[in-house]
Amino acid sequence: MEKLTVLLPFVEFPPEYTCDGGDVSPPLELHGLRAGSVAVVALNPFEPGCSFTTWIVWNLDPSPLIPKGIPKKPVVDRPLHAIQGTNDFGEIGYRGPCPSPGESHRLMFKVYGLDGHLDLEPGASKHEFTAALRGHVVQFGTTVAMYTR
Repeated sequence: MEKLTVLLPFVEFPPEYTCDGGDVSPPLELHGLRAGSVAVVALNPFEPGCSFTTWIVWNLDPSPLIPKGIPKKPVVDRPLHAIQGTNDFGEIGYRGPCPSPGESHRLMFKVYGLDGHLDLEPGASKHEFTAALRGHVVQFGTTVAMYTR
């Protein structure tokens, strides 16, 4: 599998991308992308019991930049085409980190380069998404950032 380099423009979340701002999805830079489409999962890997998924998006066109501010809709046409799943809050779209005062949250972005588009309904769960990925991932990369309140 080919490596995909994924970068955020920060290591600590500005409030805009958190519950203290607007929960705006952050921009992601993708370097070395050679895939038919892109999928992203954002999660807090340290939630008690299991990781907590805060964003699932797929069928993004292969571009070196996923822009910030993907609307919280099942099917998105602007600023790019995308389909989104249901996060662990039971919502469609991105939810940023929101630790209790005095605590920190780490959010990991897993980015998958796929051999084509996934045949998956909007609003799908993380388990349905994971099952749909099987056999289609040709590239993979991650990045992380922290947020402290």
